[in-house]
Amino acid sequence: MQIQTHILSNIEVFDVGESLEKVIRFFKGHTYSHIAVAEKGRYLGVFNEADLETFEEGKKIEDYRYNLESFFVRKDTNWLDVLEKFARNESNLLPVLGDSEDVLGYYDITDIVSMFIDTPFFTEPGGILIVEKGIKDYSFSEIAQIVESNNTRFIGGFITDIHNDVVQVTIKIGTTNLNEIQQTFRRYNYNIIFGTNDDQFLEDLKQRSDYLDKYLNV
Repeated sequence: MQIQTHILSNIEVFDVGESLEKVIRFFKGHTYSHIAVAEKGRYLGVFNEADLETFEEGKKIEDYRYNLESFFVRKDTNWLDVLEKFARNESNLLPVLGDSEDVLGYYDITDIVSMFIDTPFFTEPGGILIVEKGIKDYSFSEIAQIVESNNTRFIGGFITDIHNDVVQVTIKIGTTNLNEIQQTFRRYNYNIIFGTNDDQFLEDLKQRSDYLDKYLNV
C-alpha cells in the first residue's frame, strides 16, 4: 500500500528561533495534537498541544526546547509502522523526514486510517475468526493452509495480541465452510476465541476502538 501520496506539505514547520506565540496561534487554530520544530532546516522534535497551557507568548521556541518530543517516520516507512507510530505517541499528525533530516511534510491520522479501512480486510464480505496458539508454534503459512485446505479463501489476517507467549491472530476468510475450518484449527491445536459469519464484527472493530474513535472524529 503506497501512502506517500498522502504526505501533507502545506502544514507549518516552525524554526526554533521563532516566537512561541506562533506555535500557540497554530494550536488554537487547528485540531492537531503535535507540530514539528526544526533548526537550520533539520528536524528537532515536536511540540505537544497538551503542553499549550504551560507556554508563555513572550518566549521563543528555543526557550522550550526541553519540551520537544522526538518521534517521526521516514518517507519509506510502511503504513503499518506509520499506524503504530501514531498509536504509540497518541498523535494525529506525524512528521515525515527526508534523508537530510528535513521535514518533508506530515501524515494525518484520518488519511492513513481511511486507507486501512478501505483495504479488502474490511471491504470484502466474509467471516471473522480469532485463533490463538503458542508463539513458537503458530505460523501464518499454516493458518492460510488450514483455511485454503477447506476450499475457502484466506482474505487477510494480523496479530491482535501477544500474552504469556501466546499469539492471538484475527483472520478474515470467505463465508463458506466456517464450521469445518474451526474444527481443522482445533485439530492443529489452535484455540478458537471467536468465530462468526456476521460482518457486524468489523463494524464493532471500527467503532469500539478507542484510538480510532478519538482521532477519526477530530
